[in-house]
Amino acid sequence: MRGAVLYAPRDVRVEERDDPKIIQPTDAILRLSATCVCGSDLWPYRGIESVDGPSPMGHEYVGIVQEVGSQVRAIKPGQFVVGSFYASDNTCELCQAGYQTACINKEPVGANGAQAELLRVPLADGTLVATPDIPSDDLLPSLLAASDVLGTGWFGAVAAEVSPHKAVAVVGDGAVGLLAVLAASQLGAERIIAMSRHAPRQQLAIEFGATDIVTERGDAGVARVKQLTGGLGAHSVIEAVGTQESMLQAVRSARPGGHVGYVGVAHGVTLPGEELFFSHVHLHGGPAPVRRFLPELVDLIWNRQIDPGKVFDLSLPLEQAAEGYKAMDERRAIKTLLRL
Repeated sequence: MRGAVLYAPRDVRVEERDDPKIIQPTDAILRLSATCVCGSDLWPYRGIESVDGPSPMGHEYVGIVQEVGSQVRAIKPGQFVVGSFYASDNTCELCQAGYQTACINKEPVGANGAQAELLRVPLADGTLVATPDIPSDDLLPSLLAASDVLGTGWFGAVAAEVSPHKAVAVVGDGAVGLLAVLAASQLGAERIIAMSRHAPRQQLAIEFGATDIVTERGDAGVARVKQLTGGLGAHSVIEAVGTQESMLQAVRSARPGGHVGYVGVAHGVTLPGEELFFSHVHLHGGPAPVRRFLPELVDLIWNRQIDPGKVFDLSLPLEQAAEGYKAMDERRAIKTLLRL
């Protein structure tokens, strides 16, 4: 099969890889219909995360089940499925509490490289969610978004306790931040402040439900959020970047008693303990338990109540994966869909 491999920073190649095979009786093999490049893929692409030899890339996927292991019961060949970037049994105590990314048997699906024609998914019954039927092509982008960035944005909103009558601020205008705006809108937020300096992203944020755009960053951005919220700060803040600046901006934009949902993959983030102590701000986040939300999200997409696939503003064949990375790295694209 063909698949994308990262050899070194900014060195992505699409090459022949071995076809995946059933290893455990709980595995499934998918023929992927679409995959994509994630903002978190840019950390190793930029050399911020180390690359130890050639690494298969990608952890977002939708496709048709080709084969299942002998112990798979709920998932069947021929079904179209959406899965999370972490495989989970969905039965352990932590899964049942809604934290499938902390499953006692979890496995990172990205280790197998989902930017490819075929993918082995461990723990298939617990990880994959089947759609009611084979979807039409126009639904593929939105279903693919549910595999990570929509579920991650949704978890950010849930972790930030977004609900009706609240003011929400979103730090980050990548795919996760934009879909956090959509999630906040769906959860009934009264005011949604999107922090963005880029016109196309601002427009998409407004389409997804943003009521205000803040272009300032850092202390100036915090001051603007407070100005928009009667000097108090937002009830809920979603942090969707993962840097020191974005996390501090999120914490400082929340009012006392407010909630910060942080879903940006943290790199070099440290928090000043004394400031945090006196802020009275709640913090909750981490790797999004996308599997918790997948049934609801698939239903919303299938019934065309939401269209998260709009975050894909560049579509390329798998063979041009390197250009997809480059476009996102240079912020010429929000998110690249790779066609198969």
